[in-house]
Amino acid sequence: MKVSTSFLFFIGAFVLEMSIVHANHENFQNCWKSQHAGIGVMVEKSSRIGREQTIAMEMAIHDMCRITKSACSCPILHVKDSQGNPARSVYEVMDLMDHKQVHAIIGTISPEEATLVAEFDKATKNIPIISLTPTATTSFPQSAALTSFVQMSHDITTHTQCIAAIIGHFNWRKVTSIYEDHGTFSSSQSLLTHLSDALQLVGSTIECHFTFPPLHYLSNPSIFIEEKLKKLKMKGNKVFILLKSSLASCILLFEKANQLGMMEKGYVWIISDDISSLLDSVDQSVILSMQGVVGFKTSFKDTSESFRDFKLQFRSKFRTKYPNEEYSNPSIYAARTYDATWAVVKSIQASNGLSSSKDILESILQTEFSGVSGNISFEDGKLAQPPTFTIINVIGRSYREIDFWSPDFGFSKHKLGNNGEGSLDLIYWPGGTQKIPTGQIWSGNEGKPLKIGVPAKGAFNQFVKVSYDQNTNKTSVTGFSIEVFEAAVKQLPYSLSYIYIPYNGSYDEMVAEVYNKTLDAAVGDTEIMADRYEYAEFSQPYIDSGLVRVVPIKSNSMKEGFIFLYAFTAKMWIILLAMTIGTVSIVWFNEHVHGNEDFEASSSLECISRMLWFAVAVLSLAHREVIKNNLSRLVLSTWFCVNVIVAACFTATLSSIMTVSTFQQSLDHLGNNDVVGCNGNSFIVRYLVNVLHYKPENIRNINSIEDYPEAFKKREIAMAFFVSPHASVFLGKYCHDYEKIGPTYKLGGFGFVFQKGSTLVEDISEAVLKLTQNGEINTLNENMLRSSSNCSLLAQESNGPRGTLGPKPFTGLFMISGSISALVFFTTLGRLVADHQASIWSLTLSTLIMRRIGKWLMLLLIQIRVIQCGPNVEMTPNQETA
Repeated sequence: MKVSTSFLFFIGAFVLEMSIVHANHENFQNCWKSQHAGIGVMVEKSSRIGREQTIAMEMAIHDMCRITKSACSCPILHVKDSQGNPARSVYEVMDLMDHKQVHAIIGTISPEEATLVAEFDKATKNIPIISLTPTATTSFPQSAALTSFVQMSHDITTHTQCIAAIIGHFNWRKVTSIYEDHGTFSSSQSLLTHLSDALQLVGSTIECHFTFPPLHYLSNPSIFIEEKLKKLKMKGNKVFILLKSSLASCILLFEKANQLGMMEKGYVWIISDDISSLLDSVDQSVILSMQGVVGFKTSFKDTSESFRDFKLQFRSKFRTKYPNEEYSNPSIYAARTYDATWAVVKSIQASNGLSSSKDILESILQTEFSGVSGNISFEDGKLAQPPTFTIINVIGRSYREIDFWSPDFGFSKHKLGNNGEGSLDLIYWPGGTQKIPTGQIWSGNEGKPLKIGVPAKGAFNQFVKVSYDQNTNKTSVTGFSIEVFEAAVKQLPYSLSYIYIPYNGSYDEMVAEVYNKTLDAAVGDTEIMADRYEYAEFSQPYIDSGLVRVVPIKSNSMKEGFIFLYAFTAKMWIILLAMTIGTVSIVWFNEHVHGNEDFEASSSLECISRMLWFAVAVLSLAHREVIKNNLSRLVLSTWFCVNVIVAACFTATLSSIMTVSTFQQSLDHLGNNDVVGCNGNSFIVRYLVNVLHYKPENIRNINSIEDYPEAFKKREIAMAFFVSPHASVFLGKYCHDYEKIGPTYKLGGFGFVFQKGSTLVEDISEAVLKLTQNGEINTLNENMLRSSSNCSLLAQESNGPRGTLGPKPFTGLFMISGSISALVFFTTLGRLVADHQASIWSLTLSTLIMRRIGKWLMLLLIQIRVIQCGPNVEMTPNQETA
């Protein structure tokens, strides 16, 4: 039987069609599976970051579909809203895994939330979770529970290191951290730990934290933020770090900070990457409320062609979907979301949606490409390339980039701009100033000025002097102790507000007032004593101290008989004698050379006697010799000036010495039974009774430095006890009348008094040490002694004993007179040599001829002359003999 050709053709066509149908069915199954291999999305839809991330994901999938040109290559996005709640985020992620059968999840999921999901659902723990958290994610070891967790951001340590680098650059020792805590699953405590560790490396610490929940958790967010900021304002630290916050919370925070005056001079605000990276997406009112803020943002190539294309497309879609948003520029979070979605879609497409989640995860981790946010690659579940942060300063209507920082190289240390603008030293701080804020003020008294007691009835007002001006109705406090304290305050790394409170009681009672917290501190010539430590704490002593005894200077008959000799030191007398003899000798020599008959003598003895008489007579201008030569007159006129000045000083010093009382009891007769004087308001009375065992009835209280000389004069006291700084002032004022005797009883020194536990003790002590090392305290002490001393400057600088003058004050006069005398001497000597040159040459030549060496020298000279003058030169008889 024959089969027709048409039948065979029909059978062939049917078989071919059935084959095509079967192939299409298989492709349909694969396409259906691919389309249902969706991607789970977890974002906060109401936030700016959530909106940017959603649009970026849609753009990435659309662009991938356009490139592959396949209807089956586009995964479905299953978007869930976390509403900023970590618990809801965990629930929605588990729902996506169980009911949507997603191949991967992208979104703002923290490591803590991912760990919790893995613990609840072991079967789904291999589904890749790509974390897009805007804040730097927590540093954690890659545990078995988080093998499928991939962070599309950098380790938090790089962020905290950048913050610490800024803090360390300006040497701020204390900071206040502010962060938004999202609840149980947040990583706020971990952030604080990392920040604290980083700050410790630069010598800084977190003084306090301010934690607040998301705004939608609060019934009245404005009042809550305002109350929190008021408490922070009362504290001393003025360096605030906004470590973690949503954009809405950040806007409210700075709005309230401006209203409370916390954006003025003296304040420092530092914002982290998650806020700084959104400044391009906020309106001008937000920028104006953040003037002077310093921050850092992740640096990426926003000028690349890929980013420009992405930005153009993003702005168009964002304006269409959110027309009420004023600014539509994408942040780095949108760019990273685009790159993350691209990597996930590419991995899913490579497997046609049929591979396991583990294969997709491995494909994602092995992904390397140049995305819109930069080069993308992963290492240990995080971005492999370390970040570079741009340091920014909010100023005007935007912000300026002032420097760069990286974990490997630190600050770039180069300035941007043509005029050197942009360095860290040219930051505009809150209040519009470029002066670096100290970052700290003292607030131990709840923001009120410290009440500092000062002794109003001290015996030595050179240390603390309280005066009242009736015209201005103001009280002024001055003195050495006050100057040292105020200099120490200037050394503090923060400003200190204080007022002086004059105290009329004793020093012990003033210390007790500090203990009772009536006073916050006490400043003055307060001795550091062991028993006072029971009530207060003391700073480092700003001047050493010891207990010394002072008595009137004791005179003796020998000194009284030759008292005039004590006007000058022995060295001064010797110099005067030498200068007198030298001057007279030069005058005599000069006049004698010039033929003055009044200066001639028949013998050496007569010459010496007449010179000595001339030296005495010339002092009173009683000399009979006539001075004829002008050089001699120059020497004598200079010497007359020296004599007049020296004689005046001699008279003044001798008069001062002769005022000293010549009849006082001997030191050998002083003992515990003698009446002694001391400052009754100080510890000395107690020390004399308890330590040196004086009877209380033998101790007289003297309350003023001027009362001591009167008490000595009336024989009311035989001896006075002072602490050594006071003794220096007393002896400087009465330098010729009194002296220190016996041993010095070592004491603790003068210090400033503070309440127990006060943090000012350490800071003030450190400041006092700096002032001691740089010599400022020593300079202040010298100025005080110089201003309070009644002794002449010449007497203070003399090299001899008390009341005597040394040569140092007259050094200039002696140098002038000596120089003129030397000039005249050598001038006269030169003239004398010139006038008798022939005789001197003949005498010298004859002397040389008499010696053998002279003969040979003569022969040599003759030979030289023959050579010069020729063989026919005639020789003298002496030359022929030679």
